[in-house]
Amino acid sequence: MEWRHSGSPRSKEFRVQNSAGKVIASIFSDQDGILLTDYFPKGQTINAEYYSSLLVQLKDILKEKRHGKVTRGVLFLHDNAPTHQALATQKKLAHLGFQCVAHPPYSPDLAPSDYHLFSGLEKQLKGRHFSSDAEVIAAAKTWLDGQPSEFF
Repeated sequence: MEWRHSGSPRSKEFRVQNSAGKVIASIFSDQDGILLTDYFPKGQTINAEYYSSLLVQLKDILKEKRHGKVTRGVLFLHDNAPTHQALATQKKLAHLGFQCVAHPPYSPDLAPSDYHLFSGLEKQLKGRHFSSDAEVIAAAKTWLDGQPSEFF
């Protein structure tokens, strides 16, 4: 129901255009850029085992791309998600030699990537419509690859 004057025109109804669903991405970076981007398969649940396998991939990529830096140790920052705090994940981090940096106490539910990395990506993708998840992934990859090293 709508209140209006008898001579005023009817309001237009807009249809929402369908777009691809959400895509979950895990992005690992250092001060030089993106190291690993993983797009999570639909219909699965992220658990400690899956996250630990990503950490192993990250260690291999670090050895390949940043070989001199790995020998000095890796300081690792991630948020307080249950998967990240799981005992299996903590054991894997210790086994790989990653030293966890405490998440900032003033923002227990925010990681720096939430307000720096993902906000820029969200602005880039906002208002665009994608017909498939592959298009969303391609657009995200294009934006991430286009960021200068100073961004990180």
